[in-house]
Amino acid sequence: MKKASLVGAFFVPAIWLSSAQAFCPTPSGLSSVVVQRVIDGDTVRLSDGRSVRLIGLNTPELGKQGRSDEPFAVAARKRLETLVADSGGRVGLRLGAQEKDHYGRTLAHLYSVSGASLEAQMLADGLGFQVAVAPNVDLVDCQQAAERSARQAGLGLWKRSPVLKAEQIERSGFAIVSGRVSKVQRNRGGIWIELQDKLVLRVAPNLLERFAGSSLQALKGKQIEARGWVVDRSRRGGLKPGQARWLLPLTDPSMLQSSR
Repeated sequence: MKKASLVGAFFVPAIWLSSAQAFCPTPSGLSSVVVQRVIDGDTVRLSDGRSVRLIGLNTPELGKQGRSDEPFAVAARKRLETLVADSGGRVGLRLGAQEKDHYGRTLAHLYSVSGASLEAQMLADGLGFQVAVAPNVDLVDCQQAAERSARQAGLGLWKRSPVLKAEQIERSGFAIVSGRVSKVQRNRGGIWIELQDKLVLRVAPNLLERFAGSSLQALKGKQIEARGWVVDRSRRGGLKPGQARWLLPLTDPSMLQSSR
């Protein structure tokens, strides 16, 4: 079925547009789709059967298999449900440069009928973290600005700092970590940035062009903040002597910030 254009259906007077547009303006060429249900704070199911993962937004996980909900997971889902309901259940969809993830979900940006970015609104509310996974990085700047506003205001997830020190990591999964760089190495596996012998960040060879190699080498001794999905290397057949247990693959330069 051909999707309806949003040129008419999504036009409203500027005075009604959400403040989220100040972060991520409405693009042209959106497809109009109907949301069947909100699965969690960053995923929805469409009436055509597709599951859509919102690009650039990572919200706390709902409890599964006996695990408890992460803090703000339910609040994030309810907020996205409200945003979708306020849009009449119909949203604008813009596919990412990479249209599917390894779970088969559609990767896309979603917009309300007023033209507001749903990802930017969730970030501005402090109910999710900004993430960037190449090649779907076209809205990194505006999404970072939305998250920054929530962080500065201490909203939601930022009411108490979620940033962990490298030595505080105890499990796999998404994390924002800080630490001082003790070592930077480059080999066939990419560039490895070690934090106090506790955590190592990795830039894969296929992503090196996106990073300024010389600036990475200059990080030694500096305090940095990084975010991404932490992996426990001890579950991969054991660690070699001298290796840090925890690995955080960097998926885009915006996932790494130098504090000073």
